Amino acid sequence: MEDSNAKAILGYLQVVDSERRDRAANPALSARVEAIKAYQQQRFANCYADLLASSRYQYAARFFLEELYGPGDFSRRDAQFARVVPALARLFPREVVRTVAHLAELHALSERLDSQMGRLIDVGHSVNRRNYAKAWQACGMAKERQQQIELTIAIGQALEAYTRKPFLRQALRMMRGPASAAGMQELQHFLESGFDTFREMRGAEEFLSTVRSREEALARALFECAPDDLCPAGDDPLGKLP
Repeated sequence: MEDSNAKAILGYLQVVDSERRDRAANPALSARVEAIKAYQQQRFANCYADLLASSRYQYAARFFLEELYGPGDFSRRDAQFARVVPALARLFPREVVRTVAHLAELHALSERLDSQMGRLIDVGHSVNRRNYAKAWQACGMAKERQQQIELTIAIGQALEAYTRKPFLRQALRMMRGPASAAGMQELQHFLESGFDTFREMRGAEEFLSTVRSREEALARALFECAPDDLCPAGDDPLGKLP
């Protein structure tokens, strides 16, 4: 891996760490961000209920929900990244390193956006469609929202491409021992799980196209809607969410 790529991955992880430290120093902000993350995960589950119920796409949808959209604590995985970035090139193929870079960039961007939403949202008792839409519009950053979608799709496309290279699956299997010895168990799990999930889907074009179109439509709608007009019974971008 070139030095520039290593520096980029470390830079993204530093952004994530900075956002976490800022939130740790501000419990109210931390609570708001966690509430936003949980709301966003529920939004994804609501928006993709059909894919989550699909015999073909349910595992890929669940992978996106838990690994890319979930409110889970990825601090252990991030710490592993930061410790072993120089070892990535020695242990993982170039294509895999590129995916790790996209994952780190997506993680940093998502943390920045969630923190900014947390600073702007008027939570009251909970996150709901009205205060979420208001915070979304106050946050702005439309280009960053589109980049978030592009990175998500890029990760999915990379995982799908791996399924057409059987030697990569064998290489991943052979790296379990070295990855564990190097302290990269979380990264190894992400890569193997992603590979197996996309292989079982037997073609990801329709799935990824659906994710892109729905996420872009949601972003447009949230930027254009009148938040004060949203209500739980209404027909709006957040569907059946409160």
